[in-house]
Amino acid sequence: MPAQAVDVALSPPPASTAPAGGIGLVNLPLVAPADAIFDTATIRAEADRLSQAEGASASAVRKAVVGLLKDARKQGLATIRAGLDAAPFSARETVRAYAYLTDGLVTTALHVAQTHLHPLPTPTDGERLSVLAVGGYGRGEMALHSDVDLLFLTPYKITPWAESVIETTLYMLWDLKLKVGHASRTVRDCLRLARDDYTIRTALLENRLLYGDAELAAKLRKRLKSELFQGTSQDYIEAKLEEREQRHTRQGGQRFMLEPNVKEGKGGLRDLQSLYWIAKYVHGVETVQELENLGVFTHEERVLFDTAETFLWAVRCHLHIVSGRATDQLTFDMQVEVADRLGFADRDGRRGVEHFMQLYFRHATSVGDLTRIFLTALEASHAKREPRLIGMIKRSRRKKVKEAYEVRQNRLAIADPETFFRDPINMLRIFEEALRTGYLLHPDAMLRIKANLSLIDNRVRSNKEANRIFFDLLLKHGNPERALRRMNELGVLGALIPEFQKIVAMMQFNVYHQYTVDEHIIQCISNLAEIERGELVESLPVASRILKQGVNRKVLYTALLLHDIGKGRPEDHSVVGAQIARQVAPHMGFNPRDCETVEWLVRYHLLMSDMAQKRDLADPRTIRDFAKAVRTRERLDLLTVLTVCDIRGVGPGTWNNWKAQLIRSLYWMTAEALENGLEDLNRETLETDAKRALRAALSDWPRKDLRLETGRHYGPYWQGLPGDAHVTLAHLLRGIEDDQVRLDLTLDADRDVTRVSFAMADHPGIFARLAGALALVGANVVDARTYTTKDGYVTACFWVQDADGKPYDESRLPRLRKMIDKTLSGEVVTSQALVSKDKVKKRDAQFRFPTSISFDNEGSEIYTLIEVDTRDRPGLLFDLAKALADANIYVASAQIATYGAQVVDTFYVKDMFGLKLHGEAKQRTIEKRLREAVEHGAERART
Repeated sequence: MPAQAVDVALSPPPASTAPAGGIGLVNLPLVAPADAIFDTATIRAEADRLSQAEGASASAVRKAVVGLLKDARKQGLATIRAGLDAAPFSARETVRAYAYLTDGLVTTALHVAQTHLHPLPTPTDGERLSVLAVGGYGRGEMALHSDVDLLFLTPYKITPWAESVIETTLYMLWDLKLKVGHASRTVRDCLRLARDDYTIRTALLENRLLYGDAELAAKLRKRLKSELFQGTSQDYIEAKLEEREQRHTRQGGQRFMLEPNVKEGKGGLRDLQSLYWIAKYVHGVETVQELENLGVFTHEERVLFDTAETFLWAVRCHLHIVSGRATDQLTFDMQVEVADRLGFADRDGRRGVEHFMQLYFRHATSVGDLTRIFLTALEASHAKREPRLIGMIKRSRRKKVKEAYEVRQNRLAIADPETFFRDPINMLRIFEEALRTGYLLHPDAMLRIKANLSLIDNRVRSNKEANRIFFDLLLKHGNPERALRRMNELGVLGALIPEFQKIVAMMQFNVYHQYTVDEHIIQCISNLAEIERGELVESLPVASRILKQGVNRKVLYTALLLHDIGKGRPEDHSVVGAQIARQVAPHMGFNPRDCETVEWLVRYHLLMSDMAQKRDLADPRTIRDFAKAVRTRERLDLLTVLTVCDIRGVGPGTWNNWKAQLIRSLYWMTAEALENGLEDLNRETLETDAKRALRAALSDWPRKDLRLETGRHYGPYWQGLPGDAHVTLAHLLRGIEDDQVRLDLTLDADRDVTRVSFAMADHPGIFARLAGALALVGANVVDARTYTTKDGYVTACFWVQDADGKPYDESRLPRLRKMIDKTLSGEVVTSQALVSKDKVKKRDAQFRFPTSISFDNEGSEIYTLIEVDTRDRPGLLFDLAKALADANIYVASAQIATYGAQVVDTFYVKDMFGLKLHGEAKQRTIEKRLREAVEHGAERART
């Protein structure tokens, strides 16, 4: 006779017979009363009544029961959500509640299938069935859209009766729109498959009997332990750690990616779950509390585990509710809504979402700490193999550690903690010893350092030996990133420079920066070290040359370390950072001159980037103003390298050949101006040189044609375009008719852009029309210039990229030409055609970029500069250019600097009389028009 079937999910058996996992969900705290989530007795009774309706067919019964369960699920989900809304951090109670609700749905479906639709009055021994929850569901942890993973367990080959019960149950669950992962196996199947597949093995590790034969489920658990788990701990640990590494790589490999995956990312839920799985596999524990009892974790560490897990589960639960689907990627748009649901508010000059994400990253760091502690404990018990040395140094070549240290489990540990901490400077020396010997720090040493950070006071910060060690870590070993990142994680960096602690794990809520502020700084210093090692000579020839010739490395590294330290405050972070540098640099041992240089670099660390991207480098005033600001070649060299590292440290793909060309051009022109004098920078010299170069390039042209070409342009044309553009436009203009539009598209792969050159008869608002035509074909303009000839033609050059920041594909030229023809002929009205294209992505919708408009009559000798700083979108340049054209403002050129979803468009303009815009009333009128254009376009993009 078969063993008595039991339904253990809703009415748990005594603890002595509870299934693996030990979870009787109904007896554990839930986010709402169990009966309010799923009233077992009432729903089961109603299911029985519907199943026993006279004359009802099997399909009718199934349909009726599914309808009942749909209503129950809807009510249960609403109850859980209300409970979570009332207590946003009640994560553990919420995930259990979702699992409890799922238990009710699954077991009721099973009950109806087995009892009413496929009854078996006299079952044989082979006609037994156990249904187990496995994986996260087996552990009793689910989010709103988690998968329902089920194992249908039979003693032998599946029988027709069992097959019918399983099929009917699954159809009902699918009709409920549940995402069911299922497998039908015997005990032998489970053992065989789990031997080779660690994913299956992990799922079986977390099994919980839901319904059916308890004896069969117990047999599976017993054989798993004796025939599979026992004696295979090392293999399982290595497999899970390898899986973890691969998962981290897929997620970007960084703990501080600004759109983290809550489940799979580094420092996410999966990392904590992996620790628990390994602990369960090795020690047979059922709760994290037992790891404290075993001495694997201290009480504080176990609390840290619980706190991080609760926070991450809360985030995941809210994320599933907000997104309405099974997503675990905490994208920018989701971050704002999740932060709001969790109760984070704007304060201290920062948005609530930024406070939320800073806490998120600090918990992610805690997860990393716990991982190190746990794995080292496993090594101590010989369950896990010890790590190898950094760089795979052979045992025979290992350096002997100094007296204050010892090697424990192949890691650098503190020999005598009491003696060690008598001298707080030892908390710096240990990082130097780790770099010297190639050993990783032992978690025990890390924990002791974190516990004694208060010993690092002002006396230590001003100590010559402490400063020597710190700068040796930065300058001597060739890999400052390794020491800095560990010092930052342990809080040593923040203890040495207290202001640095405020930016640890601080996110910048914009799509431009891809790292937290502290990680961005470490990435910048890593870039600097790469350049110094000669690894980027081809891609960064100027910066590599500067460093090879020699600069004050100590000043440069310190300026990079401090350049963003003022972030997170209402004031300009460059100003705040300079004030901090003024206070910090003397303590770090700098003389007054170097202190001043560090402070200047921090204060003006954005100057070169802004000048290169927001100003016309062809205008002599730009170079003169920049040269006056930097004053010396030394500062120019330092600022150039800092700027390159800063841009590259923003994230992958931010630095490109277009920005490289701008920085290089500004550097060389400024260096020449500093060397030869600012008086050499004048328009007449530039015009003469440009005409001479054109004559040489067109030496085969008749003299008459050359005289016409060199005489038809005004001065700014010669000063504002490169020589190859003059040659291209000369060919376009040669023999042009008034009704012709001539176009050239030139790929400039060295600068990651395509130059689109136009020549045509002059028309009012031509700049806006051309910008609109380019917007309609998806081209992003990064620079643009228009000039009118003396004989009534207009020449224009637009430097464009595609949506991925690459040169505009030449295959699109026919479409581009067709769109320009339609736009200039009036066949296409740009403002109407942009309605369907000018949309803000949902991911970017939550970014706040208040529009700022400024007028500058000093930045150019002959133009007024209008700078518009606002949210970017495809049709923005057209809208702004049209507003200027409607106000009878001539646009000579436009520089477009894009920072993710933010853009700064700088227009060089004159009024209709060829004069600067000096009048305040005129400026206010134009500003009003531009704001209206921005607001109208933004409204169009939202609809």
